Amino acid sequence: MHVLVLGAAAGGGYPQWNCNCSLCLGYRTGSITASSRTQSSIAISSDGERWLLCNASPDIRSQLAANPELHPRRIPRDSGISGVVLMDAQIDHVTGLLSLREGCPFDVWCTPNVHQDLSSGFPLFPMLAHWGGLNWQAIDIDKGRQETSFEIPACPGLLITAVALTSNAPPYSPRRGSPTPGDNIGLLIEDRARQTRLFYAPGLGQLDDRVRGFLRQADCVLVDGTVWHDDELSRAGVGTSTGTDMGHLALSGPGGLLEELSALPQATRRVLIHINNTNPILNEHSPERASLDAAGIEVAFDGMRLEI
Repeated sequence: MHVLVLGAAAGGGYPQWNCNCSLCLGYRTGSITASSRTQSSIAISSDGERWLLCNASPDIRSQLAANPELHPRRIPRDSGISGVVLMDAQIDHVTGLLSLREGCPFDVWCTPNVHQDLSSGFPLFPMLAHWGGLNWQAIDIDKGRQETSFEIPACPGLLITAVALTSNAPPYSPRRGSPTPGDNIGLLIEDRARQTRLFYAPGLGQLDDRVRGFLRQADCVLVDGTVWHDDELSRAGVGTSTGTDMGHLALSGPGGLLEELSALPQATRRVLIHINNTNPILNEHSPERASLDAAGIEVAFDGMRLEI
């Protein structure tokens, strides 16, 4: 299984265009060691030719340009992207579909909740119908079903299991603040030939034993690293929302994601993605980053390539 990290940052990217927090200022002035990151998205492939886009960020054009595997190569109008799967309906995960309109129709896999939000509150499906449309392929996660497995023709040999996660619905959803199964999913992707597994979950608001079971199955976990502290935005002076409010489990503290990752089998590769611009792990010489290095936990970056 081939994995391309197209973007590793949370919404707004890093540095965020209107943010003057110490990390964004430090990057701009060169006073810290850090790398810029675009908004989170990955692409997966079983053959290195046909790619499944997992989320379509607003930065998709620059992400495609930076990854030759996704360039047109065979016919005058072409792309390495053979389909799209959406983890949720958040604006930083779906807006890139507008930039892909010249390539419509696209097959898009998402849950009924996500399809509803993208047909009403943020009506991407109706809008893109004018360019050939998005062909909805339903991922059957709802109140009565917490996980479902399926295959995608463009990725032969990969079995994908969608897993309902507890996070939050977007602001334009009627379920904002009261999410239900299907508002946010993770993916357990199994390469049947290699018998290896990736668990991808850029939005993790809570963990329970069911989700822990999927984490333990994976050879590599590529998971939510949004904030170090739950009250990080307040500490940085840039907002009042907590990680919990936004649907993201903080890395530090009792019950934090670092504690959970440390409990995984030693051989599991652990990589953080969806890093907010306020997260001190972006500073490569910070104490927080040093603690990750000591624990063998990696921080994803744009252009990172994984073979699983």
